[in-house]
Amino acid sequence: MKYRFSPFDPGNPFQSFLMAGFECADHQNAFGERVDLIELTGHDQLISEDYENLREIEITTVREGIRWSNVEKKPFEYDWRQVEDIIMQAERHQIQVVWDICHFGFPDDLTPLHPMFARRFAHLCRAFVIKYRSLVPDGALIVTPINEVSFLSWLGGEVKGTSPYTVGQGWEVKYMLMKAYIEGIEMMKAVDPTVQILPTEPLIHISAADLSDPVLVLKAHQKHQEQFQVLDILTGVLCPELRGKPEYLDMIGVNFYSNNQWTIHDQQSIP
Repeated sequence: MKYRFSPFDPGNPFQSFLMAGFECADHQNAFGERVDLIELTGHDQLISEDYENLREIEITTVREGIRWSNVEKKPFEYDWRQVEDIIMQAERHQIQVVWDICHFGFPDDLTPLHPMFARRFAHLCRAFVIKYRSLVPDGALIVTPINEVSFLSWLGGEVKGTSPYTVGQGWEVKYMLMKAYIEGIEMMKAVDPTVQILPTEPLIHISAADLSDPVLVLKAHQKHQEQFQVLDILTGVLCPELRGKPEYLDMIGVNFYSNNQWTIHDQQSIP
């Protein structure tokens, strides 16, 4: 399968200007319950029909996730059946897939703070590329290793919303997620140097409620700037010991929602 380039720009790696996405989070929620949104929405049973519907409206690029908790139920043992179905249906309908390796969820026996987290994730990335290229030897392969590291490190590290269910450890969780992220890229590129990396992070804006308060303005600015830490780590500007490189940033993806901007007050807790 060879992907066609967008007619809007000969250098565009995406097959269609408009893209679709199927929610693929498989995380454990605040109550420790596994949430598998591919299963809940029925997309796993309706992939062919979903792709047919997209083609009718001329959308031929989609974002999908492999669901780590579903693929690796035992350490270093992978069940690719669902992923193979996506790949084959995408080939059948001439759909380009942009892949999430980890979209919030981890296997039951792992958290980002586990000492084996990065190694397990890196081997998963390698195994995915090997599997994918065994079925689709040619064409672009665009991957988001871990979706929204900024949000995930806050959700699991600051407010106990998911694994590892901690408070005050957002930076530690972010650091370990990015360690896994970069080791995963290294493993993928060792197998296929043409793999393209698409970080997908929240785009936010934080402002001080009282712009005449210099301390509050500085505090808001510092929190605002933290949104760029993931890209700085990925490119080696921050935490160079994690082996980030500028060439690991092929494209930039952002998520923006209505609540991605807010003002802070002096006594307010800042995420």
